[in-house]
Amino acid sequence: MKLLIAADHAGFPLKEALKKRASELHIEFDDLGTHNTESVDYPDYGDRLANQLVTLAPGSMGVLICGSGIGICIAANRHPHIRAVAAESIEAAKLAREHNHANVLCLGARLTSPEKAFEILKTFVNTQPDPGERHVRRVQKLG
Repeated sequence: MKLLIAADHAGFPLKEALKKRASELHIEFDDLGTHNTESVDYPDYGDRLANQLVTLAPGSMGVLICGSGIGICIAANRHPHIRAVAAESIEAAKLAREHNHANVLCLGARLTSPEKAFEILKTFVNTQPDPGERHVRRVQKLG
């Protein structure tokens, strides 16, 4: 499985920690930056990932990381093909995939330890969207 990953300066250390453990999940990350802790603007990285994700096969997913996970999630959700979720728990990641067919996981590096972030990521990538009519109908209303 290949996932896009991007982070701002606050998310850089967590991004690197997740990349180190990617092989445990049989994931290969396409790292879209940032590549250090120098200050950058999180909307740029949310946009970068969203613009790349639209060019990939249906079902492709991404991971975005900033300090809270919220700002970069807002930036990504401005794009109509993105269903990003700022998940602080395993249950939120699971439900976002099943019920909302989320395709981008957003994490808060200041709110989530690397170990917990890894467990959330593992749940996100291993959970399939529920094909039930009610979930599909609702997701279609999102645009």
